[in-house]
Amino acid sequence: MENLRFADPSHIRQMIREGKLQTHTSGMCDGYAQGNLVVLPKNLAYDFLLFTQRNPKPCPVLEITDLGCKEFKSIAPGSDITTDIPKYRVYKNGKLEEESTDIKSFWRDDFVSFILGCSFTFESALIEEGIEVRHITYGKNVPMYITTIPCKEAGIFSGPTVVSMRPMSPHQVIKAVQITSRYPSIHGAPIHIGDPSSIGINDIHKPDFGDSIDIKKGEIPVFWACGVTPQAVAMNVKPEIMITHAPGHMFITDIKNHELAVI
Repeated sequence: MENLRFADPSHIRQMIREGKLQTHTSGMCDGYAQGNLVVLPKNLAYDFLLFTQRNPKPCPVLEITDLGCKEFKSIAPGSDITTDIPKYRVYKNGKLEEESTDIKSFWRDDFVSFILGCSFTFESALIEEGIEVRHITYGKNVPMYITTIPCKEAGIFSGPTVVSMRPMSPHQVIKAVQITSRYPSIHGAPIHIGDPSSIGINDIHKPDFGDSIDIKKGEIPVFWACGVTPQAVAMNVKPEIMITHAPGHMFITDIKNHELAVI
């Protein structure tokens, strides 16, 4: 099996398009940015754009398509948003209607698509600095949790912030904050460090999305704002339709991680 860590993004997107790759994308295409997907009808797109501007930590925008366009022309020329993600979720009136490996049958000419920055981008930087990213070590999806931290409202959109968690030793926490602070368009620095219960997480071993991972004795859980937040918002405000990626199954762009870093 080919080493997907060093694969070219366009090659991976083609594999996904052909149904040859349907797993989560953490650890793939080392050095390239991955993104979260949100697809909405035109009549909701402005409200959501405003929502992203008011909540840049969980919803950092990398690109927005033209009306009805299936291609992210700047970050992934030649892409097709209806086929190039391993697994999609379709929410209707706030309920998860279906998970699918493509959304061709759901596509409408009035759709606007958003790609939001993903924390998978800064994981390469953490690993390069000697910080273990445990879900990658064990081939799992990152654990994600719905918190009691409210997003700022915009139009119809409101709801809780979702976070992703990575455990690390106390001496690594400061380094992790410094590294991820260089990526403001990819969620930036952590929004919480330590006690999960203070942000509404009752059981750290039961994530709302993704996989549970071990936290070793003496380690501290570190939480970053997560691009799955729009899915929690969809369940809260119940828009007519919202299409997203399945958690951990990201859109892989042609943008290098270092292009998104602030030196």
